Amino acid sequence: MKMNSLSRRQIMKATGCLMAAEGLIPLFAQASATDATTRPSALTGSVIDLAIDETPIRIGNRNAKADTVNGTLPAPLIRLREGQDVTLRVTNRLKESSSIHWHGILLPPEMDGVPGVSFAGIPPGDTFTYRFPVKQSGTYWYHSHSGGQEQRGVYGPMILDPIEPDPFQYDREYVVMLSDWSFASMESMIGNLKKRSGYFNFQQRTMGEFMADAKRKGLGPTFDDYAMWAKMRMDATDLLDVTSSTYSFLMNGLSPETNWTGLFRPGERIRLRFIEVGAMTFQDVRIPGLKMTVVQADGQNIQPVEVDEFRMGPAETYDVIVEPKEDRAYTIFAETLDRSGYARGTLAPRLGMAAEIPQRRPRPTRGMEDMGMDMAGMEMGAGAKGHDMKGVDMKAPPAAHDHAGMAGPKKQAVEREMKMPGMKPEGPVKPAAHDMKNMPGMSQASSEIPGSKPVKHGPDHHGIGNQATPDITQARLDKPGIGLGEDGRRVLVYTDLKSLTPYPDQRKPERELELHLTGHMERFIWSFDGKKYSQAKEPIHFRYGERLRWTFVNDTMMEHTLHLHGLWMYLENGAGEHLPRKHTVIVKPAERVSVAITPDTKGHWAFHCHLLLHMDTGMFRVVEVSDHTPVAQL
Repeated sequence: MKMNSLSRRQIMKATGCLMAAEGLIPLFAQASATDATTRPSALTGSVIDLAIDETPIRIGNRNAKADTVNGTLPAPLIRLREGQDVTLRVTNRLKESSSIHWHGILLPPEMDGVPGVSFAGIPPGDTFTYRFPVKQSGTYWYHSHSGGQEQRGVYGPMILDPIEPDPFQYDREYVVMLSDWSFASMESMIGNLKKRSGYFNFQQRTMGEFMADAKRKGLGPTFDDYAMWAKMRMDATDLLDVTSSTYSFLMNGLSPETNWTGLFRPGERIRLRFIEVGAMTFQDVRIPGLKMTVVQADGQNIQPVEVDEFRMGPAETYDVIVEPKEDRAYTIFAETLDRSGYARGTLAPRLGMAAEIPQRRPRPTRGMEDMGMDMAGMEMGAGAKGHDMKGVDMKAPPAAHDHAGMAGPKKQAVEREMKMPGMKPEGPVKPAAHDMKNMPGMSQASSEIPGSKPVKHGPDHHGIGNQATPDITQARLDKPGIGLGEDGRRVLVYTDLKSLTPYPDQRKPERELELHLTGHMERFIWSFDGKKYSQAKEPIHFRYGERLRWTFVNDTMMEHTLHLHGLWMYLENGAGEHLPRKHTVIVKPAERVSVAITPDTKGHWAFHCHLLLHMDTGMFRVVEVSDHTPVAQL
């Protein structure tokens, strides 16, 4: 009987099919073992050996070389158990220094794996031994923190099984890793973007689009809109720095044509562990024909939320439960934020089945909300005061911008913009209240959310090298983001996230810090508080055991995902005692996002934007947790 069982599993592995069998829950499946490296079984136990090396692979119909772990793309699944101690021996067989960072894992700082912060890196030919206790459970991942190796393939899933059973039931599970692959190097991408910010953007507005906009909105308002962006030397369609013009978007290492497939029996509950490992890509995930119940965010159990779609930024994870009841295939569709490309896979009862690709949505464009334009105090008619972005850089205080005396098309454009939902012709700007019954994809904003009321930017002390600075910033955690929530689908938003149990530290913040996300898109320089990492003289200091509020203010016109190593961030989203814990948060353009932190592990920790090219060009800092905080930061 035992021999028959073993033979059956060998046959399933050879065909690339992990069928449900007694005692076996499948995690990876693939359409053909010839189209990608063979997926090994999960690595478990108290001692695990990993080797980083260069490996020939196939992406779509092209051959390539990737930096891999144990010869696979993605790297092998590591499966551990909460409460165990683990030793991971990592050997570097590359010709350059390497590293492994255990993303979202709570561990001693010297085991975090960030060269220059927590250790020196792993030289070629050397082995570094990581040792740490497993203090948590959930879906996580690991990746290189050296150069462009993460983009070249050094990433893999990590599942930490809980001591107590999860509070939800499922029959089988799959890891779904979303990544972006390029045959170009990270260095060449940065070089091209420094030469021309729209180097990879082949979706810029055309004369045909101008005429269509003019027909819909009027010639004057349309001309004003285009002229405004031209004055700022920016593009309303510059949504992602790197697009499908160079990226292929993969699901579990497979291209859309190869079609990664996970199997199910109708009526089963399937747990999908989504991990966004894209170096530079935000993706919107949906499964047409299936509702998704979100049960975990960044490895943490949350109160279940049923949605049709959710957005993932680089480094975020979401676990969802789906229940396919029909004997048919379903497409797992992960469309990029700029709509230039997608990753695709399939859930099906049998291999070889496929569902159609959903109709592609049009590319969105940036608007006034993304610009953080101040409409306060504007009046209908002549003498209206507001923001004409005079001076191009938008850095002067709001009062310096005046539309007084305007006439003709420009005045009409301002009056039209005043009618935007959520904008008032008089008095302070207030966030729009959204009724869930009438506004799919939106949830009611809470007055308890820090920064939910618009905050004047004031004199800009953080805009050194900034291409543009918004007049106002505010929390928009109840909004799904550009290009979502307008087609009737229920979209997950940050205000939906509520921890399953009250978080342990209910103290009010005793200290507050504010950090500005800054940058110059045209020169492709990214920074915090106007300074690149190379210009930052001191770490950001947290006092051990304090309760801290950290507010991120996005002064740029692009989304960023911010990741704090070694410590949890409690997203202040109005959930009261049930603030969700996250290791990575998305901050939209002109948005304020506050997190509460209890620094409980001393040492030096990395903090950075998880867009790889942004981090590499300066959006990086070191956080030091110690018993004392410098007077300058009190």
